[in-house]
Amino acid sequence: MFTINPFATLSAVIPPAVIQGYVLFMVALVAAGTLFDIIHKASAKYFFENMRRPKGRGAKPVGGGEKAAIAVQTLVVDVLASGEFCNTRRRIAHLLGMYGFVLYVAATVVMVFNPAAGAIWAQLWWLGGLMVCVGGYWFWFFIRVDVAAEGQSPLRVMRADLFVLSMLASATLGLAWAATGGGAGVLFGLYILATTVLFAGVPWSKFAHMFFKPAAAFEKRLSEADGSHENLPTLSRDDPAQQDRHSMELLKNAPMDMGLGIKREAPRHY
Repeated sequence: MFTINPFATLSAVIPPAVIQGYVLFMVALVAAGTLFDIIHKASAKYFFENMRRPKGRGAKPVGGGEKAAIAVQTLVVDVLASGEFCNTRRRIAHLLGMYGFVLYVAATVVMVFNPAAGAIWAQLWWLGGLMVCVGGYWFWFFIRVDVAAEGQSPLRVMRADLFVLSMLASATLGLAWAATGGGAGVLFGLYILATTVLFAGVPWSKFAHMFFKPAAAFEKRLSEADGSHENLPTLSRDDPAQQDRHSMELLKNAPMDMGLGIKREAPRHY
């Protein structure tokens, strides 16, 4: 079961060209949905305008070599290692889902366009799908803030959950379809439906955020390097100029370390 290409067995019922056309159509939907999201939310406009702002706003200029180093650091820490997550459990769940989804999609494309692909691709497809399920269900039932901290029901669904739920549905139904022998039955229809919702729902889900987050992380690191800090107060209060940037008088002379505060205990007060 773990070494058989389920899309190769499907070709006995549905012509391979139809499945390949469906995959290309999903790619086109993602591209179109991302472009629509960029235009609708003006994300690209924001980043380009921010990059075109006067170069003197920072305390020091940042050269091309330093920018390249910042780009590499952003790629390694923020993108590949999900360094923005402080919560270890959420970071692990996110990495499982992210790398699982990459394996799942890449193996699907290879097996659809090359039915004779080796067994390793079927195994990677299974591994990716299982990683998505483990990371996704762990996040959904145990890590989500509104469930873990606010006491909301894990069955409560909002529009913002479209990406996670459709991704979980696609991976779960895909694995169930392959485990039952493939074919063009009910499970396959549900699998195609969930996958279509996943890729066609880009304008209404968080799918496109994977393209925006690296740009935002790079911009943040660049603002720290040039000293502008996105026009926000820095962590240092020994500089009078930094003290004056605080809007609250109470914080201007406050010590940097004021204890754990709300992190003293887990937020389970519901």
